[in-house]
Amino acid sequence: MKKKSDLSEAAIDDIVIRQAEDEAAWDEPIEVRVQAPATLALPSELAARAAFFARLHRMPDAATWLRTIIEERIAFEEAAFADLKQAMASSSGSDD
Repeated sequence: MKKKSDLSEAAIDDIVIRQAEDEAAWDEPIEVRVQAPATLALPSELAARAAFFARLHRMPDAATWLRTIIEERIAFEEAAFADLKQAMASSSGSDD
Protein backbone atom coordinates (compact mmCIF):
# COMPACT_ATOMS: atom_id res chain seq x y z
CA MET A 1 0.00 0.00 0.00
CA LYS A 2 1.41 3.39 -0.97
CA LYS A 3 1.78 6.11 1.60
CA LYS A 4 -0.07 9.32 0.77
CA SER A 5 2.27 12.07 -0.39
CA ASP A 6 2.73 14.95 2.02
CA LEU A 7 3.54 17.45 -0.73
CA SER A 8 1.74 20.75 -0.58
CA GLU A 9 -0.11 22.10 -3.58
CA ALA A 10 2.66 24.68 -4.09
CA ALA A 11 5.33 21.95 -4.04
CA ILE A 12 3.40 19.93 -6.61
CA ASP A 13 3.04 23.05 -8.77
CA ASP A 14 6.82 23.62 -8.58
CA ILE A 15 7.53 20.04 -9.69
CA VAL A 16 5.10 20.30 -12.60
CA ILE A 17 6.58 23.63 -13.73
CA ARG A 18 10.14 22.27 -13.56
CA GLN A 19 9.16 19.22 -15.61
CA ALA A 20 7.31 21.39 -18.12
CA GLU A 21 10.41 23.54 -18.63
CA ASP A 22 12.68 20.48 -19.12
CA GLU A 23 13.21 20.32 -22.89
CA ALA A 24 14.54 16.74 -22.65
CA ALA A 25 11.16 15.57 -21.38
CA TRP A 26 9.39 16.64 -24.57
CA ASP A 27 9.04 14.69 -27.81
CA GLU A 28 9.42 16.31 -31.20
CA PRO A 29 6.47 18.57 -32.03
CA ILE A 30 3.84 17.19 -34.35
CA GLU A 31 1.60 19.01 -36.79
CA VAL A 32 -2.13 18.68 -36.46
CA ARG A 33 -4.37 19.90 -39.24
CA VAL A 34 -7.60 21.51 -38.21
CA GLN A 35 -10.46 20.08 -40.18
CA ALA A 36 -12.93 22.50 -41.63
CA PRO A 37 -16.34 22.18 -40.03
CA ALA A 38 -18.83 20.20 -42.06
CA THR A 39 -21.66 22.06 -43.67
CA LEU A 40 -25.11 20.66 -44.01
CA ALA A 41 -27.69 22.03 -46.41
CA LEU A 42 -31.21 22.12 -44.96
CA PRO A 43 -34.43 22.83 -46.78
CA SER A 44 -35.67 26.31 -45.86
CA GLU A 45 -38.73 24.97 -44.02
CA LEU A 46 -36.56 22.71 -41.84
CA ALA A 47 -34.10 25.55 -41.18
CA ALA A 48 -36.97 27.80 -40.09
CA ARG A 49 -38.27 25.12 -37.74
CA ALA A 50 -34.77 24.66 -36.29
CA ALA A 51 -34.44 28.43 -35.81
CA PHE A 52 -37.79 28.50 -33.98
CA PHE A 53 -36.73 25.76 -31.55
CA ALA A 54 -33.32 27.35 -31.06
CA ARG A 55 -35.03 30.56 -29.91
CA LEU A 56 -37.47 28.55 -27.79
CA HIS A 57 -34.54 26.89 -26.01
CA ARG A 58 -32.70 30.21 -25.72
CA MET A 59 -29.79 29.09 -27.85
CA PRO A 60 -27.68 31.77 -29.53
CA ASP A 61 -28.48 30.42 -33.00
CA ALA A 62 -29.89 27.46 -34.88
CA ALA A 63 -26.43 26.00 -35.57
CA THR A 64 -25.67 25.79 -31.85
CA TRP A 65 -29.04 24.19 -31.14
CA LEU A 66 -28.60 21.69 -33.99
CA ARG A 67 -25.09 20.80 -32.78
CA THR A 68 -26.49 20.12 -29.29
CA ILE A 69 -29.33 17.99 -30.65
CA ILE A 70 -26.97 15.99 -32.87
CA GLU A 71 -24.52 15.40 -30.00
CA GLU A 72 -27.36 14.24 -27.73
CA ARG A 73 -28.74 11.93 -30.41
CA ILE A 74 -25.34 10.42 -31.15
CA ALA A 75 -24.77 9.77 -27.43
CA PHE A 76 -28.19 8.10 -27.26
CA GLU A 77 -27.48 5.95 -30.34
CA GLU A 78 -24.04 4.94 -29.02
CA ALA A 79 -25.55 3.89 -25.68
CA ALA A 80 -28.30 1.92 -27.41
CA PHE A 81 -25.74 0.24 -29.66
CA ALA A 82 -23.52 -0.67 -26.70
CA ASP A 83 -26.53 -2.13 -24.87
CA LEU A 84 -27.49 -4.14 -27.95
CA LYS A 85 -23.95 -5.50 -28.34
CA GLN A 86 -23.89 -6.47 -24.67
CA ALA A 87 -27.28 -8.18 -24.92
CA MET A 88 -26.19 -10.08 -28.02
CA ALA A 89 -22.93 -11.14 -26.38
CA SER A 90 -24.68 -12.38 -23.26
CA SER A 91 -27.36 -14.23 -25.23
CA SER A 92 -24.79 -15.93 -27.46
CA GLY A 93 -22.84 -16.95 -24.37
CA SER A 94 -25.93 -18.55 -22.79
CA ASP A 95 -26.54 -20.81 -25.81
CA ASP A 96 -23.87 -23.28 -24.62
